Amino acid sequence: MEPVLDVGLPVFAILAIGWVAGRFGPFGANATNVLNDFVYWIAFPALIFRAMATAPLSATLDVPFLAAYSAGVFGTFVVAFVVGLIAFPNRPAALCLQAMAVVFANTGYMGVPLLMSAFGDPGVLPALVLTVYNAAFLVAVFVILIELDLRSEEPPLRVLAGVARAVALNPLVLAALAGVAWAATAEPLPTPIDNFCAILGAAAAPAALVAMGLFLVGKPIRAGLREVAWLVSLKLLLQPAITAWIAFGPLALGTLQANATVLSAALPTGSLVFVLAYRYRLYVERVTATILISTVLSVVTVSALLLMLDIG
Repeated sequence: MEPVLDVGLPVFAILAIGWVAGRFGPFGANATNVLNDFVYWIAFPALIFRAMATAPLSATLDVPFLAAYSAGVFGTFVVAFVVGLIAFPNRPAALCLQAMAVVFANTGYMGVPLLMSAFGDPGVLPALVLTVYNAAFLVAVFVILIELDLRSEEPPLRVLAGVARAVALNPLVLAALAGVAWAATAEPLPTPIDNFCAILGAAAAPAALVAMGLFLVGKPIRAGLREVAWLVSLKLLLQPAITAWIAFGPLALGTLQANATVLSAALPTGSLVFVLAYRYRLYVERVTATILISTVLSVVTVSALLLMLDIG
């Protein structure tokens, strides 16, 4: 349990600091907006660009590894979206954010140190690859789905043009494309650029967590608890179960890759879901509660998974 506590408790503590600062400190009502804009437009793009630019393309495009993880992502997505339509009806864009809260794992802030603790240096690359996958590919997918709903009343051609423009101008997607372009040159990042992105990127997760804490001020965490409990159970139980079935079964990945992808799928919801939800002003309270509760409970579920996989 100690490795999970080492990476899980700081996440919860940073979020709590944001709440305390908003409840008792000097931060005004606009602080969440400012912090979230900083994360969305500056810090996360820097993190994504550096991750993409420094990861070998051969590792980033490891098809069997990504296929196993994708099976867990999209299998769980389907369950979350279909059940959401029936049990928790909402507009499609909100249901997409609901599903994103279920499948978007905290592979960056928690996955990298956890996999390094579990597997040593060989565990870093799988964690980075899945961080890139989440922040680049999944963000683009969900932006497209959300924009399709928000623009659904426009003429079809205008809808397609608007969605294409929204994706093309999304700073997270642009950062990923720029990172891929740099990685294709096989040149190392110049030291000043690397340091610039590293410093800004390191601020992304803490700033997003503080923004979430600020957002929670005055909002009851118990609201929609039945819905949040369902989402957390999908995130911490169903997604890793589907991933394990594919990774150890049909794809028969190597031990390191299989264990790494299952552990990554079992991680709690990542803070980037809040950043996107707040950006669109949709489903923000439920997303925030899912991140908070899944992070707390993951201390138990991920520790149990480590024992099941005989790791550590």
